[in-house]
Amino acid sequence: MNSMLLTGGRVIDPANGFDGVADVLVVQGKIAALGPNLAPSSSEKVPRFEAKGLVVCPGLIDLHAHLREPGQSAKETIATGTASAAQGGFTSVVCMPNTSPAIDNAGTVAFIRERAERESKINVFVAGAITKNIAGEELAPIGSLKSAGVIAISDDGHCVQNNDLMRRALEYARMFDLPVMDHCQDYSIVTDGVMHEGYWSAALGLRGWPASGEELIVSRNILLAELTGAHVHCQHISAAGSVQLLREARKRKIPVSGEACPHHFTLTDTGLAGSEKFWKTDGRDIMAGAPGTRPRWPSYDTNFKMNPPLRCAADRAAVIEGLADGTLEIISSDHAPHCGYEKEVEFDQAPFGIIGFETELALSLMQLYHSKKLSLPDLVAKFTVAPARLLRLPGKGNLSVGADGDLTVFDPAQEWIYDPGTSAGKSRNSPFAGWAMKGKARAAIVNGTIAWQGN
Repeated sequence: MNSMLLTGGRVIDPANGFDGVADVLVVQGKIAALGPNLAPSSSEKVPRFEAKGLVVCPGLIDLHAHLREPGQSAKETIATGTASAAQGGFTSVVCMPNTSPAIDNAGTVAFIRERAERESKINVFVAGAITKNIAGEELAPIGSLKSAGVIAISDDGHCVQNNDLMRRALEYARMFDLPVMDHCQDYSIVTDGVMHEGYWSAALGLRGWPASGEELIVSRNILLAELTGAHVHCQHISAAGSVQLLREARKRKIPVSGEACPHHFTLTDTGLAGSEKFWKTDGRDIMAGAPGTRPRWPSYDTNFKMNPPLRCAADRAAVIEGLADGTLEIISSDHAPHCGYEKEVEFDQAPFGIIGFETELALSLMQLYHSKKLSLPDLVAKFTVAPARLLRLPGKGNLSVGADGDLTVFDPAQEWIYDPGTSAGKSRNSPFAGWAMKGKARAAIVNGTIAWQGN
C-alpha cells in the first residue's frame, strides 16, 4: 500500500525543529501528516506501527559506504550490503566509486542503479569518480556522470594528488552542482604507513602514518574551495588538526564540510596493542588511552586496520568536540567489507577497512548521546538533514508534508551484544565483535513500506 500510520512514538525531525510524542501518517509513499492523535478516519485502512517508547525520525542516510559491486561481489553485493544497512536502521546509502571497474562512466552508473532497483529495499545513491579509473591522472566525464544520476563525485579510497587537477574538478563540479567528497591523504608523507604514527607505532614496530598526511590535504581542499566556490566535503576526519582547520574555514564561510566515523570517535591506536577490544561499553564515554589502560600483550588485530588509521586519544577527543560544536556535521560508516581470508594475514599485508552499518547507530548513541556530548535531536540531524542538505536531496532527511515516506524507528536505550555472525552482509571484519551496545534500530521504512523490522 505504501501507506502507514506510526503511532505514539517520540518523533524527532531536526529539519523542522520538531521533538515530541506524535503520530506520523504516510500515504502513497509520502509524508501526509504529523501530529498528536491523528484522526482514525484519515487512516482507517492504513496499517499501524505502534511506536510507543521508541524514537521515530526521518530515514537515516549513510553517505559513505562501499557496496563492492561491480567486480568485488565476494566481499559484498548491493543486495547484501543494503540488507545490512537496513538492519542498522538506514533507509538511504551512497555507494563509493572504487569498484572494479570504477564508477567513472554512465554505463556503470546505470548498472548500479538498475541492480539496486531490483535487489535493494532501501534507496541507493551513486557517487561517481573524480578521475578516470580513480587513478588521479585525468578527469572523469563529470557532466555525463551527472546526467547518468550521480549525486556527488569522489575518488574515495584514493586522493587526487595533483592540485591543478583537483582545482579543475571543483570547477566542473560547481558547474554541475555536485558536491566533491574527498579522501584526504597526502601520499608523499603517508608513504607506506599502516597505523597512526606515534608511541604505539614505535612500540609495535609498525610503519607510522602521520596525522599531517590528512591535515595537508584538508588545508589544500579549503584553499581550493575558497578559490573555486565549489563545496568540498572532507571524508572520515580523524585528526585534531583537521578538525581545527575545518572549524576556522567554516567561520570564514568557506564551502567545506566534514564527517566522522564511529570507529574514529570510539577507538584509538591503543586498540592495536590489545586493550580496547576487551573494554566494556555500557553507554558511558570510553576514555580511550586513559592512564591505567596499558595492554598486557600486543594483538596486531587486522580488524583495527583502517584508512585513515585509528589515532591517539587527543585526536579522538578533538573529533568528538568537532561533532559536538557542529564543525563536523555528518556521521557515516565508511562501511568497507572484506573477505575473511584477506584480513587473516600479517598486519602489513591486510587491506584497510571495517564493516559498520549495524554498529554505527549504537556507537554514536553511546559515545555522543548517552555520554551527554550531543542531544538526541542534534545526533539525529547528523544522520538525516545534514547529509540530505549536502547531497541536494530535498525529499530526504525531513518529515515535512510531501517529503518521501522514509523513516527510521529505534530504541536509544536497548542493550544488546553485537555479533558480526548475524549480519545480513557478507563480511565479518569488525573490531566490535562481542561488544555490549546501547541503542538499536527497530525498523527501516522506505516510501511507506517496511524494508526491515527487528526486535
